[in-house]
Amino acid sequence: MAQKRFKPKKARHHAPRDRQRPQKRHISQVLENTIIGYLYRTGAPASMTEIARETSGKRTLSHELKAAFDHLLQEKSILKTDKKNFTLSPTAPLYTGTLQQHPKGFGFVIVSKKENNAPELQRDVHVAAAQLAGAVHGDVVLVRVHGSASASRPEGSIIAIIERGPDTVAGFFKREKHGAFVYPEDVRYPFVIQVDAAKHAELESGIVVITQVRIPENAGRTISGKIIEVLGSPDNIDVQMRLVIEKFRLPHEFSEESMAQAAAIDETISSDSDRENLRKVLHVTIDGETAKDFDDAICVTQTDDGYRLHVSIADVSHFVKPGSAIDKDAYQRGTSIYFPGRVIPMLPEKLSNNLCSLIPGVDRLAVTAILDFDQSGHRRGMRFCRSVIKSHNRFTYTTVRKIVVDKDEATRKEFAKFVPMLETAKELATALLRMRKNRGSIGFSLPEPEISLDADGKIESIRRAERNFAHQIIEEFMLAANEAVAETFTRKKRSAIYRIHELPDLLKVTEFSVFAKTLGLQLPSPETSPEWFGKVLESCLGTPKEYIVNNLLLRTMQQARYSPDNVGHFALAAENYTHFTSPIRRYPDLTVHRELCRIMQEEKKKVIVVKPGRNLTEQGTFLSGRERTAVNAEREMNDRLKMLYIEKHLEEEYSAIISGVTDFAIFVELLDLFISGAIPLELLGGDYFLFDPKHHRVIGETSGTTFQMGDILTVTATEVDKNRNRIIFRPSSSQKR
Repeated sequence: MAQKRFKPKKARHHAPRDRQRPQKRHISQVLENTIIGYLYRTGAPASMTEIARETSGKRTLSHELKAAFDHLLQEKSILKTDKKNFTLSPTAPLYTGTLQQHPKGFGFVIVSKKENNAPELQRDVHVAAAQLAGAVHGDVVLVRVHGSASASRPEGSIIAIIERGPDTVAGFFKREKHGAFVYPEDVRYPFVIQVDAAKHAELESGIVVITQVRIPENAGRTISGKIIEVLGSPDNIDVQMRLVIEKFRLPHEFSEESMAQAAAIDETISSDSDRENLRKVLHVTIDGETAKDFDDAICVTQTDDGYRLHVSIADVSHFVKPGSAIDKDAYQRGTSIYFPGRVIPMLPEKLSNNLCSLIPGVDRLAVTAILDFDQSGHRRGMRFCRSVIKSHNRFTYTTVRKIVVDKDEATRKEFAKFVPMLETAKELATALLRMRKNRGSIGFSLPEPEISLDADGKIESIRRAERNFAHQIIEEFMLAANEAVAETFTRKKRSAIYRIHELPDLLKVTEFSVFAKTLGLQLPSPETSPEWFGKVLESCLGTPKEYIVNNLLLRTMQQARYSPDNVGHFALAAENYTHFTSPIRRYPDLTVHRELCRIMQEEKKKVIVVKPGRNLTEQGTFLSGRERTAVNAEREMNDRLKMLYIEKHLEEEYSAIISGVTDFAIFVELLDLFISGAIPLELLGGDYFLFDPKHHRVIGETSGTTFQMGDILTVTATEVDKNRNRIIFRPSSSQKR
């Protein structure tokens, strides 16, 4: 058993001999980067002598520089144009992206575009601190990948800083003996900002401010800046939201052109000959209690041999034209972002909450999928149309649950007109769910928190978000519509954006399987098949281990993403899948609507419709990145609110599950509040704890007490560090439950 004693590591004072060779390789990489950078900047062929003179001021060629040229020629990053000149290869592994730096110095480049015909990348590019070339967090850079672009973790070095990051940094004001400083709230910035103390004599230390900075070429530990906005106390929820906006650089104000275009849109909804009149179809919307944008409506009817499902989605593409100011703003956002009690919409409010929202009793333009199923849930037919619909009612998940699950008499009487349709919807959703599970679709069960704010914007409660079969009804219908649209694209061989989910990494699955056995789970040999994942989830269903198994199994998965290369969707066990059902809040869905409408127009008029727009591969990469940013921003905002909440409840006891174990701390998550934090090993008691990574546990050297991932224990919150966004807990007693 590999064990590690919890004590400081001894510093190594002398590098071993085998580390001298990497140092030599580092020098070679610097020279190679210099060559590539010069050829990239000039965009023209150049000789060795010219490059040497322009980059080092020397006319003579060193042995190292010649070796760098030879290596670049060998790996085909550069090509000879004649006897003495060289140019960049079209397939050179060069990429443009944004640097996200880690507080420890290294970083990752989030790639937004590949240069020319560079190989496709499936991962962000890791850049060691020594390879940053003066770039700092937030800079747009040109990165060169070393080795295989298909590696599980591509390694690279920065060739050039294309554009310095934003010139504003949020941070905490602090008055010190030698002046006034702003410490960036985002610890990924490797500097502090000195500001004019005399101009801000009234400011108290700890106040959150926005500074304007100009990062010099070789930024040191301290740079100069000026305060341009005072936000206020970090205890204020609106201040925390602004900090998240600044940290993730979220576009949150529409351009004047967008607002002018939105204001000019005619609100009259008129039918035209190309739209089907579906006003009499008994469409309803089913959403959460606080939803404001209703982009999907459904109706289910029984047929002689099964069911007919109408899924009508707001026709955003009618209002938002490619290349318009609204379209450009929407693309840069990529998605709407939802914070507790607040939203940063992808579209101006006139569209998102009005013209493109399927408000009950009002005519609305839609794109409708009409899908026919047999009694078992197999799709037997499909067609699509642009339509005019009228939602007949706005239901909440809670109300639908009362009707079709609880059979609440008063609620069924109140909505008697809709009860037969909703019962039929339940039947179809049940059949679709059964069929999907039978083909191997994976159903993770991870509870989510719901944070409620009171009228004053303060945190009222944190509780487990309710999920009932009404949610499942809508989920099944949206999945069915998404698959039908994707199948249409595939069958017609159209270029479109798919939602893909690749196979998991077998190594990660094997590592999970080894850990699962330490929990007592009897699993079949690890496989990268949906069926295997389903068996694992079933083996722990309803047990105390269910949460941790779901959580860890999810970590073995790759991230779903957008791509024109349809490789299927692993988790859904679907050969064809895309996102069609939320064009109000997801830009990929808007592109899918445009392509589907082109198909319908071509079929009606028998003409080929010219497709305007962006490169689909670049679009998929960019929009996948925007989605990740949104998810991370939403998660961070929730975490910040949880810290504000727990700060008011220090020294109270909570039940927690151990969610992670390291050689310096165990990580816990409160079972009822979904709040995460750490217990440093020194707070576990008067003992040394040995780290056993194989079994995800620590063991007391003297007492033999173990703390293992998945254990339940009682903890007390002792400290909230808002500057570092962390919560410290300690065990309330040594007795685990």
